Amino acid sequence: MNLTEICDNAKKGREYALLGNYDSSMVYYQGVLQQIHKHCHSLRDPALKVKWQQVRQELEEEYEQVRSIVNTLESFKVDKPVDFPNPQPEECPRDPAVWPPPTPAEHRYRAQEGVGDGEQKKFVGTGYDSDLVDALERDIVSRNPNIHWDDIADLEDAKKLLREAVVLPMWMPDFFKGIRRPWKGVLMVGPPGTGKTMLAKAVATECGTTFFNVSSSTLTSKYRGESEKLVRLLFEMARFYAPTTIFIDEIDSICGRRGTSDEHEASRRVKSELLVQMDGVGGALENDDPSKMVMVLAATNFPWDIDEALRRRLEKRIYIPLPTAKGRAELLKISLREVEVASDVDLAVIAEQIEGYSGADITNVCRDASMMAMRRRIQGLKPEEIRALSKEELQMPVTMEDFELALKKISKSVSAADLEKYEAWMNEFGSV
Repeated sequence: MNLTEICDNAKKGREYALLGNYDSSMVYYQGVLQQIHKHCHSLRDPALKVKWQQVRQELEEEYEQVRSIVNTLESFKVDKPVDFPNPQPEECPRDPAVWPPPTPAEHRYRAQEGVGDGEQKKFVGTGYDSDLVDALERDIVSRNPNIHWDDIADLEDAKKLLREAVVLPMWMPDFFKGIRRPWKGVLMVGPPGTGKTMLAKAVATECGTTFFNVSSSTLTSKYRGESEKLVRLLFEMARFYAPTTIFIDEIDSICGRRGTSDEHEASRRVKSELLVQMDGVGGALENDDPSKMVMVLAATNFPWDIDEALRRRLEKRIYIPLPTAKGRAELLKISLREVEVASDVDLAVIAEQIEGYSGADITNVCRDASMMAMRRRIQGLKPEEIRALSKEELQMPVTMEDFELALKKISKSVSAADLEKYEAWMNEFGSV
């Protein structure tokens, strides 16, 4: 008989019992008891035989304890569930300072049915995979992005057009009928960082529409035919949640020119479906309610790559230029409104120095300048000393010297040649 095997089996039986795996533990205990019984019969030394019998007795006691635990657990299992009384608890008076528990997610929309004018509708995509509907609900729908017109410097012409295209039809639905129907689509053209996405979010905030923020990754799938289905589902959801603004950023990546040599068949089908859906997306025809409209708002940095049919559907094509001198000064004030500025800072002088900078470039300059004082304060300090600094020590005003250092580090990102291309395209295809 292998004594090592007996010891290993006894050890495993105890370990399984400690882990709560009582069935496996009982198997090992039964096996080791049989092995000890056989081993005792083979022994000739009476003293050694007595010791092994004592070991067997101890293991039998442990085995009985494990079996007792198993029997106790089995007694808790009943064949029929017990009908416990379920009295309706009295509703406790609600503390107005304490929020009620949240509604379960799966019943949230159902509970809101019939609440009143502020109820939230739930789109049910009949014929569509529920995963596709949930993905669009989760990743695209954004209600009230909380960006207002005052958060955007300059661009008064663009704001005026967007108010006319989206906001005014909501306020004056009786006027925007027939030939005065709202615009089906607006294309914002301009260099990067000029505020095209901010304008789209301001539209959604100011007129209270549902805002769909769409990119190329949203409407693409590796499965054949699913990308076109996503496009159609997007517009059906937009009509359901109308009034709606569909903002398609970098639309040239989704709907470039058709008929090129490097165009894939799947890409062509997606473009065709997008064009078909956009042609009937006005929602404000002669007999329709303009307040239930769906408008497509698109932005691009490469307008010359857009398909001609899409260009026709985007009836208004406006240029979002680099900020003017007045716009640069306003953007500096907006960017620095949460930062303490020293008395020697002349924003008019800085606005002249950053001519040719885009809105994003100006924001980067302000961010870098606002961090200069912090960099000087922590220079040469150890990590422990940096953690020990108080908030007041780091909140130092931004000086003119900080802006000069930031301007030396940050250059403009838009070239003069690019601006000429945008202006040439607008002279040929612009519609303001």
